Amino acid sequence: MGYGALPLEKRLKENIRNYRLSNLYQVETLKGQMRLLHELTGIKILLTDRHGEKMAAVGNFADFTPEVVGEPGRKLRVANRTVGHVYTREEEVVAGKERLAADFLEQLVRMWERLGEEVFWNRESAVYIDEMELERKNGTVGEKEDVLTGLFNKTYFKERMKAMDESEIVPVAAVEANINDWKFANDHFGDEESDRLIRIVAQILKEEAGEEYLLGRVDGDVFHIIIPAPEDGEAEDYMERIQKRCNDYVDTKLTPSVAVGLMYKSNVEEKLEDVFADAEYRMFENKFEIKQDPTYQARLHKNVK
Repeated sequence: MGYGALPLEKRLKENIRNYRLSNLYQVETLKGQMRLLHELTGIKILLTDRHGEKMAAVGNFADFTPEVVGEPGRKLRVANRTVGHVYTREEEVVAGKERLAADFLEQLVRMWERLGEEVFWNRESAVYIDEMELERKNGTVGEKEDVLTGLFNKTYFKERMKAMDESEIVPVAAVEANINDWKFANDHFGDEESDRLIRIVAQILKEEAGEEYLLGRVDGDVFHIIIPAPEDGEAEDYMERIQKRCNDYVDTKLTPSVAVGLMYKSNVEEKLEDVFADAEYRMFENKFEIKQDPTYQARLHKNVK
């Protein structure tokens, strides 16, 4: 069954899990609205992603560590899925404007949620229509492969994950690889070049993979890799190789770079879907480290005039 053959309702329910704040919003625009509310009322506002990574802040939150599980603040939800958290500090709210601050913030978050729903629906619907049209023209194309990269598409990859779970093979290494600053490439060089960036990274993932590896493109710039019964250090070596290949890649425009996260399925009762969810947290930690590296930032901007 091709990806496009999934019922749209089911597709929307599943794919919202792959969306992050940066996929749904221009974060600087949200920060501008937060700043306006702060100027009117004095309220301090912090916006994080669903994992607690700070995305935008108005006011000092340097000493504040978000606890999205225990103290999630005001949840920002799109398609019944939490995509962010809003925290406030009200110690400097202008006297008499407490109610204004609370009401304004509530309306602001609701507006963000409606905007996120619209962006998500429009993107998924457009891709769904395109894929259905492609399958209509090409028959079986897309049943297993992602059209852009030749890797397994999300639907088929999930079927292979289920089969791997049922095989009760352990250990299994689950690697998540996410392209760093794909949107930067898209904003500065356009759709064709950002698509080429995805193809470059996918090719590196394939070339460094063993024959038994399962590779899938599960979101626009996100890849999952399954390594059945890996040798000690095999998965770690694979991640090092793909990151080095990306960092050594020379191009007049693009700067391939991936953040990676690794978790192991060591119990037959575990589900690979849950293991990949944990690998995603590790990937975000790696992404944060990479983005703080001045060498990477210099490399990223070297081709921008």
